[in-house]
Amino acid sequence: MQAPDALRHAAARLSGKSETPRLDAELLLACALGMDRGELLVKFHDLAVPDAFAGLVERRAAGEPVAYITGMRDFWTISLHVTPDVLIPRPDTETLLEAAVEYFGKAGPRRILDLGTGSGALLLAALDEWRDATGLGVDSSDAALTIAHGNAERLGMENRARFRLGDWGAGIEERFDLILINPPYISTQAMLPRDVVGHEPHAALFAGSDGLDDYRRIAPQLPGLLEKNGMAAVEIGFDQGQAASALFAAAKLVVHVRPDLAGRDRCLLITA
Repeated sequence: MQAPDALRHAAARLSGKSETPRLDAELLLACALGMDRGELLVKFHDLAVPDAFAGLVERRAAGEPVAYITGMRDFWTISLHVTPDVLIPRPDTETLLEAAVEYFGKAGPRRILDLGTGSGALLLAALDEWRDATGLGVDSSDAALTIAHGNAERLGMENRARFRLGDWGAGIEERFDLILINPPYISTQAMLPRDVVGHEPHAALFAGSDGLDDYRRIAPQLPGLLEKNGMAAVEIGFDQGQAASALFAAAKLVVHVRPDLAGRDRCLLITA
């Protein structure tokens, strides 16, 4: 079967099982062919479909996220290796980087801290934005740190990004110009799509019955981590602007809520 027919059949197979069946089919075929989607779209009329493609489509039909099947996810200006040991970076999280770019401009921060680094997405994207900066990524998962370190090496940032095992900001004595935090913030009572709850690490998703448990731990640590004239960008759920802001305000921090591109509360901008 040639690529055009295979893509039509795959998109039909994934219809009703994915919100983006055609896109998923294209990404999976590109993976099976060992090329990126852009190259696929240029050449696909002339491509034969490898046998492995059918298996990838069935994995997606069963609910496995595309990023875990292909092992890659684009985020900001970089591409990251991801596995089920780390949360899949999402476009909504880019709101934190947009806020940082607006705050620092081209000059950028000198030192960056990424708490709950996971795949290293926020730290490495920030280091790609500001080439003179260096940073530290912290996570409580050894497996996640292995992924993050590998991404740093693949992107040529191993000399600018350091990673360590830790419990949020505990034990860190340095202060940072920019702090990026995407903590778990989903209520344990929430209903999530099957491809999320069935595959992504629960420790990176859930934070108690109200989704605020990790904010309660982070807020008291933040004043001791933030450099004078620095800024922290913290991701929140769309309905957590008021409740999460109150926790950081109680730590004598100045808090503003920034919406994402859909107009939903998504990020706390925090200064001392």
